[in-house]
Amino acid sequence: QVQVVESGGGSVQAGGSLRLSCVVRGYSYGSSRKCTGWFRAPQNTREGVAAIYTDGGRPFYADAVKGRFTISQDIARNTVYLQMNNLKPEDSGVYYCAAGSWSFITSQYEYQHWGQGTQVTVSS
Repeated sequence: QVQVVESGGGSVQAGGSLRLSCVVRGYSYGSSRKCTGWFRAPQNTREGVAAIYTDGGRPFYADAVKGRFTISQDIARNTVYLQMNNLKPEDSGVYYCAAGSWSFITSQYEYQHWGQGTQVTVSS
């Protein structure tokens, strides 16, 4: 059974930094075209923040976080990190990590396994 566990959330002031960690247990990154993504839900919607791929493709970043957030992975430890710098109040929300793979049916990455989320609060 796949288990996705996020950690590293907290409260910071604007301009501060946080590093989120995501451990994906029971999931094989050894096979091709796997991905891990970070999403956030400031209110009732969930938006993609960043994603990283095992095939070495360029990581994805939402426009709102480009230049401030960096996603990285340690495949040997099944861990993905999201370094968040120069945080803004609008970055606040619950951050979710998800693991997925490429779908040859839909021709896109799809996320099958989700964590419970970790809260990030940025005060002005």
